[in-house]
Amino acid sequence: MEGLIMASEPASLPSIGVGTWAWGNQFLWGYDPAFDHQLAATFQRCLDLDLCFFDTADSYGTGRWNGRSEQLLGQFVAALPPAQRSRCCIATKLAPFPWRLGRRGFDRAFRASRQRLQGKLDRVQLHWSTARYAPWQEPPLLRGLADLVRSGQVASLGLSNFGPIRLRQVVAQLADQGVAVASLQVQLSLLAPEAVAPGGVAQVCQELGIPLIAYSPLALGLLARAPGQDAAAPKGPRGSLFRRLKPGLGPLLDTMAGIAAGHGSDLAAVALNWCRAHGAMPIPGLRRPDQVDAVAAACRWQLSLAERQRLDQLVLTGPRMPMNPFQSR
Repeated sequence: MEGLIMASEPASLPSIGVGTWAWGNQFLWGYDPAFDHQLAATFQRCLDLDLCFFDTADSYGTGRWNGRSEQLLGQFVAALPPAQRSRCCIATKLAPFPWRLGRRGFDRAFRASRQRLQGKLDRVQLHWSTARYAPWQEPPLLRGLADLVRSGQVASLGLSNFGPIRLRQVVAQLADQGVAVASLQVQLSLLAPEAVAPGGVAQVCQELGIPLIAYSPLALGLLARAPGQDAAAPKGPRGSLFRRLKPGLGPLLDTMAGIAAGHGSDLAAVALNWCRAHGAMPIPGLRRPDQVDAVAAACRWQLSLAERQRLDQLVLTGPRMPMNPFQSR
């Protein structure tokens, strides 16, 4: 990767959304039902601070808590007065599991998601492309999702984990069916910058006018810890990732800390604003109201061009998140 996109500064930067991967996930995030009251307060704080886009998936939640993220969102939204409910945009992703086949392959999953979300489902997204391993599976599933939009069962259709080649193909296929792609989400952070490299999917999104969403913008929390912070590494797989990558992050974190200090902010805000500066809406995972306050504060400032370029140069030689197995070409 020789360089990153140096696009002109957008007239207005994308907002920030909310990821809910951790809501119900015990394996990576240590979910416990005792946290639900805190998640409810987090949700309400998001609305109070005008963070209104919530991303979930039918596969979120581990073990017996499978589907818990959608279920919690459904409960929280259903409790809102109509005016606040209408402000929310709820987007879920449907996973193309091997047993979900044909044009009607997502019908049962869609109904289940809509039931867990108590009817508040604004955008359905294909969770990942099957083009690399089962290319025959994907086209009929996409036709079925397009049917949902055309029939008015859901307002819009999005994609996730698509690379530039496959994105162009699918956009053309859906256009033939009269359905536009409302958004594309990909893994994007200072430790996973491939989407904004020359020829990356961000350029295709710019060309086609497709909003880009950045998931894992804080790299599972690695980009939210200040240099020298002696907090213990998380347990489980996240801890292994921290121990492997953290030793090589010194130059990047030091630069981020300097930028954050200049804005009276923190490292997480720098990481989020780097995504925004590249035209993507980050969707960090939020589990506590104080995290919402910090994220909302990040919306009130932006990186200068010089600051963005300094970070762009550092990511060229810095550590990388593991390869995303779900990403297509």
